[in-house]
Amino acid sequence: MKTKKITLIPGILILCVLSTLFGCSGKTKKANEKEASKTTYASDIIPFFDHWNLILGDGSNAGQAIDFQHKDFFYSINDDKGSWVVFKAPNSGDTHGTSNNTRTELAQLKKWSAMTDAKLAATLKVMNVSTSGDPRVAASYSVVVGQIHSADGHENEPLKIFYKKFPGHTKGSVFWHYEINTKGDDNSKRWDFSTAVWGSDFSVVSVEENTFPQEPKDGIELGEEFSYTIEVKDGKMFLTFSSEGHETKTFTKNLIESAYQRSADIPEQTQNLFVPIGQDGVERENAYADEGLFFKLGSYNQTNGKSREVNPIWCSGAEIYEGDIQKQYETGNYAEVWFKEATILVSDAAVSNEGYFIKND
Repeated sequence: MKTKKITLIPGILILCVLSTLFGCSGKTKKANEKEASKTTYASDIIPFFDHWNLILGDGSNAGQAIDFQHKDFFYSINDDKGSWVVFKAPNSGDTHGTSNNTRTELAQLKKWSAMTDAKLAATLKVMNVSTSGDPRVAASYSVVVGQIHSADGHENEPLKIFYKKFPGHTKGSVFWHYEINTKGDDNSKRWDFSTAVWGSDFSVVSVEENTFPQEPKDGIELGEEFSYTIEVKDGKMFLTFSSEGHETKTFTKNLIESAYQRSADIPEQTQNLFVPIGQDGVERENAYADEGLFFKLGSYNQTNGKSREVNPIWCSGAEIYEGDIQKQYETGNYAEVWFKEATILVSDAAVSNEGYFIKND
């Protein structure tokens, strides 16, 4: 007697089809709920957080931000263009180190010589800058979105990339700064030199408290993407800035041979902005040649609540609501930057940057 082999596959297929027709997926309801509730972390979007410590807007060092988020300062978000990492910093929080300003920012775990190869590239959009401040103060309404910082000596900054937009303007400016590595032990005479990328540079300010300069024609709007690449090689810094619909700009700066060794070398821009407040120093001959450097990336809010009388360039007298972070967020008194992509190249010759964090945490 022959037996007939019976297969259950057609039955399974029919059941699956029926389930689909009646609105049920092949997954269980519990599995669907679990998948929907899964958190997308910043490190899922840009997987390079093992190279950084994350400093938050409350001044704390969160360490390596792998599978980490903070509802007030650092988290992921989606829009119609994909997933982003959000860095948010109020006008007033607890600051890191000796800075006047609040930041939610990555700081590189290793430092390197300007003679070695290092590279940082990022694509981002600035979503908010402070709605209050003093338009006569150059730092008002601005945020730093990328840096090279020195870990040694005066801990000065050979690069700061800014975005700045005045209230009532549709377009803001992107510019970058070089800060001299001041000669001698007195760093109070240090100064910045600002170079425009799109729009104006740092030195364009209002003459009166209640007026604003002319809006830049070639500026960048809030929410408009742009990219930067910072490459250091053989003692020089190479910068590239790009954005759809805007001219790509490139710049080069020597980091190991100073162009500002004499008072006569101080640029006119600096003479007008910094010299009147006593910041008229000169730079050491070899600039940053003898110091370890490292990258930073994020939202370093340049608007703060300190009185303009303290420093008419860096102190904005902005609204801080006695340090109430949620009130600052509700009223637009914060800086918010979204990063879509970022990559970093670290030289094999780079060494631990632990000393910087021990000193500043």
